Amino acid sequence: MTALAWLLIPLVTAVGASIWGWFAGRPRRTDVWTDVDRYDRLRAALSRVAS
Repeated sequence: MTALAWLLIPLVTAVGASIWGWFAGRPRRTDVWTDVDRYDRLRAALSRVAS
C-alpha cells in the first residue's frame, strides 16, 4: 500500500504540471490601446496627488 502512495506523488505532480502548462500556454488578450489609456489615467491621477 505504501508503494502505491509513493506512486501518487509523480501522478499529482504530472497533473499539476499539465494544468500549469495549459494555463501558461493559452493566448493572452493583448489590447495595447487599453493598456495605454490605463497608463495615462494612472499617470494623471498620480500627478494630481503629487501636486
